[in-house]
Parts: sequence; structure tokens; C-alpha cells
Amino acid sequence: MAKQTVLVTGGCGYIGSHVAAHLAADGAEVVVLDNLSTGFRAALTHDETLYVGDVGDTRLLGEIFARHQIDAILHFAAALVVPESVADPVKYYTNNTMNTLRLVDTATKAGIPRLIFSSTAAAYGQPERVPVRETDQTKPESPYGASKLMSERMLADIAHATGLRYVILRYFNVAGAQPGGLNGQRTPDATHLIKVACESAVGKRPGMSIYGTDYPTRDGTCIRDYIHVEDLATAHVMALRYLTTGGDSALLNCGYGRGSTVKEVVQAVKDVSGVDFPVELAPRRPGDVAAVVASADEIRQRLGWTPRWDDLRTIVQHAYAWEKQLAAAGR
Repeated sequence: MAKQTVLVTGGCGYIGSHVAAHLAADGAEVVVLDNLSTGFRAALTHDETLYVGDVGDTRLLGEIFARHQIDAILHFAAALVVPESVADPVKYYTNNTMNTLRLVDTATKAGIPRLIFSSTAAAYGQPERVPVRETDQTKPESPYGASKLMSERMLADIAHATGLRYVILRYFNVAGAQPGGLNGQRTPDATHLIKVACESAVGKRPGMSIYGTDYPTRDGTCIRDYIHVEDLATAHVMALRYLTTGGDSALLNCGYGRGSTVKEVVQAVKDVSGVDFPVELAPRRPGDVAAVVASADEIRQRLGWTPRWDDLRTIVQHAYAWEKQLAAAGR
């Protein structure tokens, strides 16, 4: 694949920074746009060009497109906490939907031909079957999921009218860290289960809560399909290659096809760390659904994607090693 210049929005965030590193390692010139509200400059590890600003700032987008011959956009910038979206839906429809519209509109007017969109399994809501397929009904149960689903629809409609080609990747539960300790999730006050449990294991938190133990699952706690962030990053590089070589627009699940319960994840962290940290049982949280597991057949067939880190214990080991590294550095 010929060298490309790519814009990564939200490229200082957890997932965006891992993808930016993979793109740079693959030979791309990487331009990052991030407002640093939740991202970190230190997450950029390959001399990426950074612009600090909002993805909805069309003037800034115009300047970036004028300075760089952008071949593709990978769009990660978004707010992504389900309970927060229930409490503050305006923030989510502004950050996730309106700003995506501004980005896609500005990009198509600039003639940028390809876009990869970071979406979510929350678009499905509570699936009618597990594993859930890309063609299954979408019934998001939170403004977060709805804001992403609305963005998907806008992207498809604009692409139909303009000739833009895209890949929408619906993430399941992303976790883990770069195995060499170069990068991981830095977000303070994170809500992701594996990070919260690992922070509890290293003593950053006094303990943690399990929200809801009366779900219709094998142990009463929620089931999620956990995917290693490095496997997800590889999927983005492969999606870009797919579009660059003429692939049609596509909607693809990003998961492994099997789920773990909250209790199983907490036990895995205790086993890996050797720390029996306190766990409190708490009521359900707004917007959570019982079980979401991906059907991953389509991404494997369409992109030829083969996960490398497809194992819960491995994901936990990498996440825990990262948290120990942060703790040793006083962060």
C-alpha cells in the first residue's frame, strides 16, 4: 500500500493513540486532532503531528485539510461513558453526533475519499440474540449508543450522496495495553471494568463495585465481549487497507465472539495480581444491558482479521502491568 497521510481525530485518547501508533508503524504520515479534554500528549509515541482543537471546529479542519493532503480520516473523538450519557444527553449528541456531522461534511467538501468511524456495540442495546450480527436490530438503551447510531446513519447517507467510502467498526469492550508498556489507558476516574479492577489491585482505589447481580446471566452479572486494544488497532489498519484497495463501504463488529461476566473478569484480575481487593455489590446502573457478545465472522472474512491477543487472562495481564507501571511513576 502506498504511503498515506491520515487524520486521526481523538488520537491522544486510549484507542486512538494505539491506532495512530500502528498506522505510523505501517508507514503512514499521521496527523492527530485532539482537544486533550480526555487525551494525553504523552500517548503519541511515533512523532505524529498534533493539532489541539475540537473536531467540530470547521475552520480548524479546513486549515488541516489545506496543509495536509489527507487520504483518509479515522474518527475516534467522542464522549463514551454510558451512565454519564443518561445524565447529560446534550453533551453526547453534541460531541458525538453534531461534531461528526461537521467533520464528515467538511471532509467530503474537501474531497477526502475514505473514513473509518469508531462506533459501539451499545448501538444494539439488549440484543435479541447472542452473538449479535451486524444485520440485527439496533435498539440503543442509552444516549451514548443512540448518538453513535445516529452518526452511523448520517455517514451512510452522506456517503451515498457524495461517493465517500467508509468502514464503521462497532467496538465491543476494549481493554488491555501495549504489551511492551509503551502505551495504555491513562484516563483518570475511568469506568471501564478491567481498568477499575486493576487500579483496585495496585491500590489506586480502595476497592470497586459490581453493578447489578440479578441479570439473567450465568452468575447474575453482565456479560461483555472483551477485545484487546492492540487487536482493535490492527483491525483499523486492515480496514484502511481494505478501503484503499477498493473495498466497498462496510459495517463490522469488533469483538472475539465470546463473553465474560463481571464476576469472571474481577476474579481474573485477582488471580493475575494475587491481590484480593474489596468488591461491593451495588444496584444496576442506568443504560447497562445484560449481555452483548459479537458475531465476528464478517470482520474476519471481509478484512482477513485474525486476533493475536484473544484471551481474557492475557488482556488482564497487559492491563495490570500497565497499571503497575503507572503506579510506580506516581500516576
